[in-house]
Amino acid sequence: MLKPLLFFSAVVLLGITASSAPGPEPQKAAAASASDHKNPVKPAEKAQSRAKELYGQDCAVCHGETGDGKTDLAKDMGVTLGDWTDPKTLDGKPDQELFDAIRNGKGKMPPEGVGRAKDDEVRSLIHYIRGLAKSQPAAVPETPAAPVAPVAPDAPAVPPASN
Repeated sequence: MLKPLLFFSAVVLLGITASSAPGPEPQKAAAASASDHKNPVKPAEKAQSRAKELYGQDCAVCHGETGDGKTDLAKDMGVTLGDWTDPKTLDGKPDQELFDAIRNGKGKMPPEGVGRAKDDEVRSLIHYIRGLAKSQPAAVPETPAAPVAPVAPDAPAVPPASN
């Protein structure tokens, strides 16, 4: 009778000790302030390579490889995603707002956990996402072709010089 009581007490004590022991504190998104809306991370080549990798692993399945938001998964989930290939889509959205959406999730979008991407990697991901619009070929405006005057078959190729 004493052994089960001791065992039970040890398990309870171990559980209490484990739950009250301080563990690693997760990184928290900084509170958004007026000065915190600019991305403090510069888009360095190595960081952008990692951001592209993260995008391919975690974002492209819903947002598309090019960022156009037109994927079967998004359609199946019944969500309409912004087209990041259009520069106007992210205009007016501060980096901190994008950071918060990525880090904490938004709607049906799951959060990007700290264990999966550090804060600086998420900030580099924001540069990458903003760059998706820049990587698209610019639309060339259609200019009507100038009308070409028909040339008579027996007309000289060069008009005669006038004196």
